[in-house]
Amino acid sequence: MTRTFRPTSRWAATAAFGVLLAGCQSAPPPMPAAAPPSAPPVAAVPLPDTKPSFDAWLADARTEALSKGIRPATVTAALTGIAPIPRVVELDGRQPEFTQTFSRYLANAVTPARINEGVAMMERHRTLLAALEKKYGVPGRFLVAFWGLETAYGKIPGDFPVVNALATLAYDGRRGAMFRAEMFTALTILDQGHITLDRMKGSWAGAMGNTQFMPSTFMKNAVDEDGDGRKDIWGDVPDALGSAANFLKNLGWDATRTWGREVSLPAGFDVSLASLDTDAKETIKPLREWARLGVTRAGGGALPAQDVDAALVLPGGVKGPAFLVYEDFRVIMKWNRSVSYALAVGHLADRISGGGPLVAAGQNDPPLKREDVLQLQTDLAALGFLKNTPDGVLGPVSKQAARSFQRANGLPPDGYVDAPLMAAVRAKAATPAVAGS
Repeated sequence: MTRTFRPTSRWAATAAFGVLLAGCQSAPPPMPAAAPPSAPPVAAVPLPDTKPSFDAWLADARTEALSKGIRPATVTAALTGIAPIPRVVELDGRQPEFTQTFSRYLANAVTPARINEGVAMMERHRTLLAALEKKYGVPGRFLVAFWGLETAYGKIPGDFPVVNALATLAYDGRRGAMFRAEMFTALTILDQGHITLDRMKGSWAGAMGNTQFMPSTFMKNAVDEDGDGRKDIWGDVPDALGSAANFLKNLGWDATRTWGREVSLPAGFDVSLASLDTDAKETIKPLREWARLGVTRAGGGALPAQDVDAALVLPGGVKGPAFLVYEDFRVIMKWNRSVSYALAVGHLADRISGGGPLVAAGQNDPPLKREDVLQLQTDLAALGFLKNTPDGVLGPVSKQAARSFQRANGLPPDGYVDAPLMAAVRAKAATPAVAGS
């Protein structure tokens, strides 16, 4: 990934001073008899912004598109009369103000309305889903769950013009090279006739259609399921769900397993066995080993007597629901690298196929403010538990640091960050060190 570099005034001043210094080094030093009077400060010479105008950038993009074999008519239609979209720039640069808690995320993702509509979609597309499961090995309930979470079953696919949004991000975004490549791929999709320019709509970041595929994902995984000569994930349900099934198959979906399950933990369970890493691979044990440690099905009952490796995930900490997750959970994570998202897909798939709600009640914790996460990270760093620079993002490294603090202070080491933990860390960091301690 690359980022277009704009010289700031501070950088320009430093660079200009460096140029002046380099010039002085070529002349012999003066030999004054006495110290000279102080010279006035040298004004920094601002360096010109070397970034091309959008029109110049677009002209270069047109030339490159043609060199890639994209037809002139497609290039002209797609790249004429466009300009950066301010809303896209705003959304790309926006830092999240809150860190959403799992219980609130799940409540918003797996709603009664989404469950009911998912049940209806399972019935409406029963024949198609059965055929897709036979062909790709992905059960229909998962395809419908992805569909529901991505676009509310096609009702919210995004209304940004994809090529224009990608051009905006390629020119003014943080990952210019990546989005430039995605833009050329979008042009290729248009050139191949899978969709018309006016219908190629999607999210501000260029994710498209019912399945919210990026152009590169479309190019590698989209299929013409109904055989009409086009891969239409925007308006053709067979193509959209077939493409999702093919994508999951290519990601390694295991048709013999499910994603995981909610479980119950015994009193006094060692919660440090819960995985905090993004891929849920920190601690993996066979189901029989988890059973030996006292883990049961949610609400009671023995775990399945199968030779399956599983990891424990506690997205809401020791007081929230517990899950044992399998390899297909990690496949879901390859679609969207969010533990909450992956759990929501699995749970929604279970609900629309007749499963019940979670047994454990989720904690109704408020979202964490970015400024509070920054303070927590600063305090953990001051106490020696965090080595990384505070960034306001509550990722696996910060959770591991929180777990280390919990372990050192006699708290359940689940790595879960909430207001009480932040208060405990703040109090410890604000307490002066005792000499000799």
